[in-house]
Amino acid sequence: MATLPTIPAKPEELKKPSPWLHFVAGGLGGMCGAIVTSPFDVVKTRLQSDLFRQKHAAHIGVIGHGGGASSVVMGGVPRPATNLLYNFVETGFLIRDIYREESLRALFKGLGPTLVGVIPARSINFFTYGNGKRIIAEKFNHGQENSYVHLTAAAIAGIVTGTATNPIWVVKTRLQLAQGDRKDKVLGGSWACIKKIMREEGVRGFYKGLSASYLGVTEGTIQWVLYERLKKLSVATEGKQGALSQWAGMLGSAGTAKFVASLITYPHEVLRTRLRQPSVNGVIKYTGLWQTLRLVIREEGARTLYSGLSAHLMRVVPNAAVMYSIYEGLIRWSSKPSSASS
Repeated sequence: MATLPTIPAKPEELKKPSPWLHFVAGGLGGMCGAIVTSPFDVVKTRLQSDLFRQKHAAHIGVIGHGGGASSVVMGGVPRPATNLLYNFVETGFLIRDIYREESLRALFKGLGPTLVGVIPARSINFFTYGNGKRIIAEKFNHGQENSYVHLTAAAIAGIVTGTATNPIWVVKTRLQLAQGDRKDKVLGGSWACIKKIMREEGVRGFYKGLSASYLGVTEGTIQWVLYERLKKLSVATEGKQGALSQWAGMLGSAGTAKFVASLITYPHEVLRTRLRQPSVNGVIKYTGLWQTLRLVIREEGARTLYSGLSAHLMRVVPNAAVMYSIYEGLIRWSSKPSSASS
């Protein structure tokens, strides 16, 4: 006797949250993460810029500059400063110096433009990715998600986000490279910075570093694909572990994905910061992606492409954990009413 198959309409709805929810959840997660990790962002930007690297190196006792090996005076004995562990110590020194010499507020320089940039950037990114992967899967892969779907959706989301928010990041970088109260007064905040860029560089000035941002799309792509893969492994343990362990697995997935993606693609961050630097005495030193890459390697060595990596990792790994936990929490919370109604 033939029996009619049941149509699992309700369970499928649980996997398709409203499009606006991706937008709100991504923006909220990005905002919280940016506030918590702002001091590391300031340190990272300064370490990436050649306007500050020599000054900070002198403050912590670094000897030597350029492509050669550096050493640090500790207890009167020069020691090599080539390992990643010391870079984390260096970050602590820099946070201390900024706090002592410029004030606590200096550790949150550029936070306004950061929030203005992060909220729409994360909203656009999560909205484009969350809905993009569903549309791509339905149109081109019979409704099934896989790594290729995730990769395509992540690349599109990265390009859209980078193009839309690049002017905001230019302003943020300029503010973070301004030192001391007197320069802050001259700069006059974000609006004065915007007017200064428009007056001196025109509209094109707001899109400096865009080529490096497009290069950085690879980071977001790797992060999303790896996160989806790790999350799937974590979700596979549901029913075997408690809710706390499941959330820990999700946080670990987000942090690990960001850590790996950042290590692989970090040099583009340094190139982007150099391209966004203001002119010095009317001279713009860095004019293009490949020109910047060649110039940095020739003058300072390839290791400079990883300047500020420790501060970057200390910022982006917890940032990703906070951001994705809020995002996933809201997505799962939104599914409960539909589940109950079924």
